Amino acid sequence: MTLFSLARKNIQRNLSNYFLYIASMVFSIVIYFTFVTLKYNDDLSALKQSSQQIKGLMSASSVVLLFFIVIFMAYSNSFFMKKRKKEVALYSLLGVRKQKIGLMLFFENLVIGLVSLVLGIGLGFFMSQGLLMILVRLMGYEIVGSLTFSVEALLNTAVIFTILFLFTSLQGYRVIYQFKLIDLFHAEKQGEQIPRASLVAAVLGTALIAFGYYTASSDMFTSEIWRFFTVLGTPLMVIGVTIVGTYLLFHSVSVFVLTALKRATSWSWKGLNLIGVSQLLYRIRANAKSLSIIAILSATTITAGGGVFGMYYNAEASVRQMLPNTFMWKGDPVEFSQKDVIYHESLSVKNLRVDNEFSFFEYTLLKESDYNRLAKLQGKDQNLHIAGGSAVLLDAAYDERFSHDFTGEDFKLKNGDSFHVEKMYTESVLNFIPAGTVLVVNDQEFAATNAEEVKMQAIGLDNDLKQQAVSKDIVKQLSTEQQESFSSVPQSYEDSIATVGALLFVGSFLGLVFLAATGSIIYFKILTEAEEDQAKYAILNKIGVNSKQILKTVAGQVAVIFSAPLIVGIVHSAFALLAFSQLFGMNITKPVILWMIAYSAIYFIYYIFTVRSFYKIVRQGN
Repeated sequence: MTLFSLARKNIQRNLSNYFLYIASMVFSIVIYFTFVTLKYNDDLSALKQSSQQIKGLMSASSVVLLFFIVIFMAYSNSFFMKKRKKEVALYSLLGVRKQKIGLMLFFENLVIGLVSLVLGIGLGFFMSQGLLMILVRLMGYEIVGSLTFSVEALLNTAVIFTILFLFTSLQGYRVIYQFKLIDLFHAEKQGEQIPRASLVAAVLGTALIAFGYYTASSDMFTSEIWRFFTVLGTPLMVIGVTIVGTYLLFHSVSVFVLTALKRATSWSWKGLNLIGVSQLLYRIRANAKSLSIIAILSATTITAGGGVFGMYYNAEASVRQMLPNTFMWKGDPVEFSQKDVIYHESLSVKNLRVDNEFSFFEYTLLKESDYNRLAKLQGKDQNLHIAGGSAVLLDAAYDERFSHDFTGEDFKLKNGDSFHVEKMYTESVLNFIPAGTVLVVNDQEFAATNAEEVKMQAIGLDNDLKQQAVSKDIVKQLSTEQQESFSSVPQSYEDSIATVGALLFVGSFLGLVFLAATGSIIYFKILTEAEEDQAKYAILNKIGVNSKQILKTVAGQVAVIFSAPLIVGIVHSAFALLAFSQLFGMNITKPVILWMIAYSAIYFIYYIFTVRSFYKIVRQGN
């Protein structure tokens, strides 16, 4: 029997253990190959305004993905090598030379890698069509891409992953030379001592996380902490203290919790609770690093995905906040299709200059009657009745953190007149691009005000987000000066959704890869522990513990390992997303909750799969 055939038989025999590793690797290769394929896709290149942006985004994403895959492969390979050390020692004891054992492990890893590469590229080719359509739809375009095979993408993926698989295969080859024979036989029996709780570490970990949460939830424009560490330094500081705090949380705080549960006899002496909590306590130090990494990765994935999904979810509302009219520009009306037109108003406004002690500001002066008419057409309930000498300020860009509230103040004009600001609204009836901040006065005050009069066109269309053709038709008829003041809801929405849609696409699939990899890491680690515990569960079975009790203990033990980093990751991301929502001034609660539910649902699938595999392993010893 050749070494290659022996390696092949070993893979077939251990296929169930390798399944999630291969599946995760295939999925990673599919996404990487797809990203590289999209980078060279002709259909995306045809989208002139977005092609370079998408190519740059895909290139950057492929590098991030590759970096993560390298870490995942090295981490997973170390678990498999630990499981195989006893088998390797047996080969050595039977007289097989170290060189041949090393070559066998080299071939095993290389075959797994090449099979994953072929499957990943094959699936990636067929999936690229669907993923291209998803990307195009998320970006708001109607084109349907064609299925093309990119030779550049194939060579890029094949070369990079072949190098990675050669590297991990060499790791396997070196195992036989790194350890003594006795160490290989007892590799699975090397464990941790029962850890002692460190009060200092526990308090420090809790304090660091609390400080990170407090800073993240503070307003970056008013907080003394943000001012002290600077805008660039504060996020890095928060990330640093959160990572250290998370490690100490699992390393020390968890020891306090598990020790307290063990001492609570009313709970620990029920069923097999004492055995389950003792097993967790015994290995908590070994798991602390892994759980911390998974918690941070989960927090990163949820934060990035939830933030981008929140922006995508609010894209339309953000556009409509600034552009209440479908089209608006300064100048005379032009000819365009009257289909779907709800209103077309020609307005007379005035460019108003307001001086203060230090500088001057320019506003658009609007008649009360024009405001009330537009507000009714736009479905707003406000109906103004403004007294002489008073005005209502409309500022769609108002932000209470760095914008001034002029309510109750007087605006002095250059000619000596003044307006008293009676009220201030953060919604306008004029588009912000051509009009800016608006002052509404009654019709008599408007007529008496000495300022440059300007004509504006305000148009409202039904199904306005799909009116790109009308937008382009209008632009062609406007002069260069008029085009500078032209604002279009469909065009602004298209530009916004194109950018955020591409980010959502990348964030979603990178998030899935991270989730698949982290889920696999937990799976490998728990299954390694299951094989170590096989004899212990066999003893429990012999003394009368039934299968139902064992399954319940296994499910509880695995639930702690799975749920602890997930809960910590969700809480971390909740505070990070709170800071994100405050920064951009948008409500992202609903999209974030949806994103967290989707992430947790996929994570739960890994939990179910792991419990079944764990139970199957411990039952094999009975």
